[in-house]
Amino acid sequence: DAAVEKAYKGERKISWMEIYTGEKSTQVYGQDVWLPAETLDLIREYRVAIKGPLTTPVGGGIRSLNVALRQELDLYICLRPVRYYQGTPSPVKHPELTDMVIFRENSEDIYAGIEWKADSADAEKVIKFLREEMGVKKIRFPEHCGIGIKPCSEEGTKRLVRAAIEYAIANDRDS
Repeated sequence: DAAVEKAYKGERKISWMEIYTGEKSTQVYGQDVWLPAETLDLIREYRVAIKGPLTTPVGGGIRSLNVALRQELDLYICLRPVRYYQGTPSPVKHPELTDMVIFRENSEDIYAGIEWKADSADAEKVIKFLREEMGVKKIRFPEHCGIGIKPCSEEGTKRLVRAAIEYAIANDRDS
């Protein structure tokens, strides 16, 4: 509120609407409701949300609320502008030339959240399958090994690259 007040000298303001996810949503919607449908519907409707840290439930259900939000809302782009601010110490030669935008895929690869905890029966099944059916010979420390699958698709890669190129064109960025 203070930033908006300073920037617009009282001519504009933000009307905040709190929506619930994580631990707070269990207090409003019930013990097992960590990511309410209403929350997802409101984010889809208003197309903007400011998210703070979330507590992920321990045990069954959702493995990560951040992954669930990315998957439910198809938030596949992590866009990171990187630039130098005058007066900031930097180990880089000519830091004033630093001005880039990084696009990282946010829903495939390790972000898909397809994982099995170390020492779990499911991790043991996956390791057994990899060895017996897929011919995998070397898994380091398989006795106490968590396993994750990193799906990477042509479609996912193309849409990320397309979004980055469209951003560069729309914002007159050099490549």
